Amino acid sequence: MIFEIVTLFPGMFESPFNDSIIKRAVEKELISIGFTDLRDFGTGPRRSVDDYPYGGDPGMLMCPGPVVEAVKSAKAKFAGHKPKVLFMSPQGEPFSHAIATEFAQEKSLVILCGRYKGIDQRALDLCVDREISVGDFVLSGGEIPAMAVVDAVSRLIPGVLGNGESAGQDSFFDGLLSPPQYTRPEEFEGIKVPDILISGHHENIRKWQKETAVEITRRKRPDLLR
Repeated sequence: MIFEIVTLFPGMFESPFNDSIIKRAVEKELISIGFTDLRDFGTGPRRSVDDYPYGGDPGMLMCPGPVVEAVKSAKAKFAGHKPKVLFMSPQGEPFSHAIATEFAQEKSLVILCGRYKGIDQRALDLCVDREISVGDFVLSGGEIPAMAVVDAVSRLIPGVLGNGESAGQDSFFDGLLSPPQYTRPEEFEGIKVPDILISGHHENIRKWQKETAVEITRRKRPDLLR
């Protein structure tokens, strides 16, 4: 899987992508992460990428020219196939495990990160395939949502996780939240691990985990059961 991120702030990704699972996945060449700097496509001596919006609204808006040219440049880095272009936006469809699984089947993704008040609609109409939201709130830019998408998609790529079965035990994998998890010590501050989990009876353990997952989902996220 190849990720190409179009952003004004590529430096924001250094620390998150240079640790843990993502770093190991890059080292094993299971994924590749590149960056296209929007500032390289700015205009004038200050390489401006934004201007005042029509209509008199406050704030600044990213101009269509630099955005479209940056996305074209990002897509040109891929030989032999056409990458899907995502735009991280609070107006997009809610990101989910199902969408992450869908994206994990792609060969490549271009992720466009907005800034300021947003991006001129004409740029989005011309070069974006899907708008994706990570929640009903507004952030300063699309960089943090892009990190979340890269992480969620990468862990579904075979070989990325140390234990290949681990992703199959995550919340949302089967439409339910995960049951409680425990490790050593067997008792901590007077609270014991449920007896079923140390019984060694694998069939009963799986039954308990399923029933507990359903109950937790019903209590915390009943919308998932619907």
